[in-house]
Parts: sequence; C-alpha cells; structure tokens
Amino acid sequence: MKSREQIYRKEAAELLRDLTTYHYIHRDQVLRLYPGKESKIENLLAYFTRQSRIFFDKDTGLYHDGTEASPDRSLLASLWVLIDFIEKVEYHSAVDFPAMLVFVADGELYEVLHIPEDKEAMMEHTMAQQGSDAEKRIVIVDDPEQISRLYIPNTVAYCTVDMEKGTVCYYRQEDADG
Repeated sequence: MKSREQIYRKEAAELLRDLTTYHYIHRDQVLRLYPGKESKIENLLAYFTRQSRIFFDKDTGLYHDGTEASPDRSLLASLWVLIDFIEKVEYHSAVDFPAMLVFVADGELYEVLHIPEDKEAMMEHTMAQQGSDAEKRIVIVDDPEQISRLYIPNTVAYCTVDMEKGTVCYYRQEDADG
C-alpha cells in the first residue's frame, strides 16, 4: 500500500515548482494545469496553505508563493494560453521580457508574448533586436485590431484572453481584418 507521500510526491513537487516559477496563479489555472488530478491538487493546495508554504488571496482568487511582487496580468494571460495546450505540454517555464513564458509541446518550442495596446512598435523593435530559439510564437493582444499593426517573426497565432472566463480566442494575421 502506498503512503500519502508516495501518492502525492510528484504532484506536490510540480505544484510548488509552478507556484515559485509563476509566483501568482489563479485557482482555476492551477486546477487546469493538472487535468484529471483536480482532487489531488485541491488537497495539496489546502495542505500547503495550512502549512503556510503557499498563500491564497480570497479577493483575487490567486494562489501565490509569498512574493512581495504584484500579480503580472501578462503572465496570468500567458498561463491561460499554456493551459490550452496542456495535454501536449512536455515542459513549461516563465522567461524574461519580452516573452512571458515558453513551453514545449509535441517536441516544438513555443514562446508566448503579450503586447499591450499602444506598445506594438516598441515590442516589434524589441523582438527584432533580440534573437530567440523559439520555433513558434503565440502573441496575446488586448484588441484584435492590434494584429494588423504587428509583424512579429515566427508568429503562428495571435490571440485575446478573457481573464474572467479563462477563454482564449485565436486569430491568424489575415483573419484580423474580417
């Protein structure tokens, strides 16, 4: 018979890694990062919260690792994109600006960027100056009308994220005009 530690060890380590990597994760995001393991994750969240290893903000619905930094809206939006691919994801991690996170799915490296409205030119310039190993990029925009003003190399999709519902709507560049 397996002990509780043996049953939860892998998920516990992964959950703590995710929280320390992303610092803030919405409750629904945490559960959706572990499809089919929701009850185990709920138990671990309760356990780690009681132990003060992680914290839960009831006002925002966010779990966090105790960092003093504020939640990053761009990173939270990027997590919703990651979750759309989670069944195929082999690895994921936060990265430094300009990308928010990277993940490997089906052996291909994806980079997720968020381009706030009125920051298109700055981000295009930044991306042109910075090399990347990413084979594919997914670019989050605040408004689909931004897409026609962007050229980001290796972009396979543009998208918007509904932060309340956690839904992602994808566009290709030629779809943006109608």
